[in-house]
Amino acid sequence: METGVFRRVGIVMKPHWPEAREVLRQLIPWLKAKDREVVLDVETAPLAGTEETGLAKADVPRAADLVVVLGGDGTLLSVARLVESGEVPILGVNLGGLGFLTEITLDELYPVLGAVLSGKYRASRRMLLQVMVRRGGEPIAEDIVLNDAVMTKGALARIVDLEVFVEQEYVTTYRADGLIISTPTGSTAYGLSAGGPILFPTMHALILVPICPHTLTNRPLVLPEEVGVQVVLNSENENVYLTLDGQVGFPLQYQDQVEVRRADREITLIVSPKKNFYEILRSRLKWGER
Repeated sequence: METGVFRRVGIVMKPHWPEAREVLRQLIPWLKAKDREVVLDVETAPLAGTEETGLAKADVPRAADLVVVLGGDGTLLSVARLVESGEVPILGVNLGGLGFLTEITLDELYPVLGAVLSGKYRASRRMLLQVMVRRGGEPIAEDIVLNDAVMTKGALARIVDLEVFVEQEYVTTYRADGLIISTPTGSTAYGLSAGGPILFPTMHALILVPICPHTLTNRPLVLPEEVGVQVVLNSENENVYLTLDGQVGFPLQYQDQVEVRRADREITLIVSPKKNFYEILRSRLKWGER
């Protein structure tokens, strides 16, 4: 990216954060002093006193050359699914503890953002997954995820049967609490808690992680990026949900088919100039401390 190309900077902030107004009061004039146009979403604009200029969150990446996300990993995930071009990078700033996606702290915001605006930054391209639900052979829902698609039973449901195919070839039927299909980026999210492997985030692969499988020999499976995964719900009269990036929920019915494959687009994250992936792992997972 050439110096000075980021002329329009979008800002999306975690709602209800106590210090939001103060951060925006400093950040927006700072950007304008650098001759940058600022684009805010409808939830962030009122915090800056410019309610009338706020755009729908989905429109911010379309109107900006760079999107700054102030929040946590969840806030960044909600934005990442809306970015239609990998040429619009996302700078994630964590407002609490260190995140796997929002690597940059609030104290680092201005030095890092200043470097980004001058064209000095490190970028990390990440694959996305396209998820489609078919019912009776017809598509009824479709979305994009950065972390994972999770099929899991409801609070009162019994163990569920999930029949898995890869490119129409039968793999197995998981009898489990659910199944996680994740990207390498998502390998440090729910999949990690369920015993899945950690993959370097820029790798291209799909990861299948059964949740509490009835058969202990059912282990996580890593697949090449070019394959499609089909999962058929074979349990009747059970409450089973598909959850996308932990944010969007969809109830599944008996014989629904969930199709997951690599999306035809990627996103670009701006990563910390001071921390590498292994340092983040050590810090977040407390390696060497216990």
